[in-house]
Amino acid sequence: MKKIINPDKKNWSSLIKRPSLSYENIEPLAKKIFRDISNYGDSAINKYSKKFDNIELDSFKVKRDEILKAINNVPLDLKLAIQNAKKNIKIFHEAQITKPIKVETQPGVLCWQKKIPIERVGLYIPGGSAPLFSSILMLSIPAKVAKCGQVIMCSPPDANGNLADVILYTANLCGVDEIYKIGGIQAIAAMTFGTKSIPKVDKIFGPGNQYVTVAKQLAAQHKVAIDLPAGPSELMVVADKSANPDFIASDLLSQAEHGPDSQVYLITNDIKIADMTINKLKLQLNLLERKDIANKALNNSKVIYFEDYSDLIDFTNLYGPEHLIVCLENINEFIDKIINAGSVFIGNFTPESAGDYASGTNHTLPTNGYSRQYSGVNLDSYLKAVTFQKITPKGLSKLGPMVEKMASAEGLEAHRNAISIRLKSL
Repeated sequence: MKKIINPDKKNWSSLIKRPSLSYENIEPLAKKIFRDISNYGDSAINKYSKKFDNIELDSFKVKRDEILKAINNVPLDLKLAIQNAKKNIKIFHEAQITKPIKVETQPGVLCWQKKIPIERVGLYIPGGSAPLFSSILMLSIPAKVAKCGQVIMCSPPDANGNLADVILYTANLCGVDEIYKIGGIQAIAAMTFGTKSIPKVDKIFGPGNQYVTVAKQLAAQHKVAIDLPAGPSELMVVADKSANPDFIASDLLSQAEHGPDSQVYLITNDIKIADMTINKLKLQLNLLERKDIANKALNNSKVIYFEDYSDLIDFTNLYGPEHLIVCLENINEFIDKIINAGSVFIGNFTPESAGDYASGTNHTLPTNGYSRQYSGVNLDSYLKAVTFQKITPKGLSKLGPMVEKMASAEGLEAHRNAISIRLKSL
């Protein structure tokens, strides 16, 4: 990691740049796959599954006997851990349920809002080098709490055409309705258009590589909503002399091992913490199985020392990290000023890994600075807020003349007439 001392504010914009991603080369391929699956359905999915994943399947849908076999294969201690995580995540998302809002804005004018679940949602769960069963927990539990009508899941199979046992166990535990063995762009396209085998959905959730990211952006152009803009994982740790360098190093590496394009930052007002953490990183890195991946990510990463305490909060909000760990003596003063972050982890004993798996908050979060505009996935991500109103004759007699004046001022006479014709009837 590169160490930077007291950078001038005019250079901050260059310091917050993420690893560059170019989607220009991927988009033509993605558009072709979308066209083919729109036109040819399942046969196109088979074509691209064979081309990219080297598999041919008689059926994409996971059968019940596959799920039962997987359930038996998952170790009991892992099952118990997943069940505990499910409980915590469910508790946190159930707490987000709100009652309908109903208010009389003026006598005889009643307005209310009701939240209604999205009917059909699709979850994309990456496979590859690490089966991300934790993402099933994070995406399916709020869908079920929201009472979405149908929850389906797509995930890329291995070379033998199978999904990992823990993937199937977790999906079954969380009540996913249907599971399909499809990955990449073709999975997103299948959920976008629907085929003979795979239902069309209204909204797609889930992380993925740059191909999946481009595919989700295309899905949004075909009247299918997506959860949020996704990118490589990122973490920022803000620390002073009260922090533990061993802990900091472990947290930085926990995100660096996600992928070579991940990015991790330590910002601190204590130069000793900066130097000690760099040393601890070197020691811990060599113990990791995914050290080559983590090491590449560290090349995208920085340790920054700020002498001025106020620069810590200003730089944090400018960067807007996906994950933010705060280990400071005056912790409340700092977190009260945070305005841009996906999820915040407070204190020396709150590792980001806890939020990734089991504390209860959702780990599907905005990256690449999108925490300025987006929230992480939460219960409302699976709901639509529909407004209602009812006006009595007495209410319209008071409200109507004002609406007539406003409509006339905008030159919309039909709008005015919709009021006037009713007022005359009174």
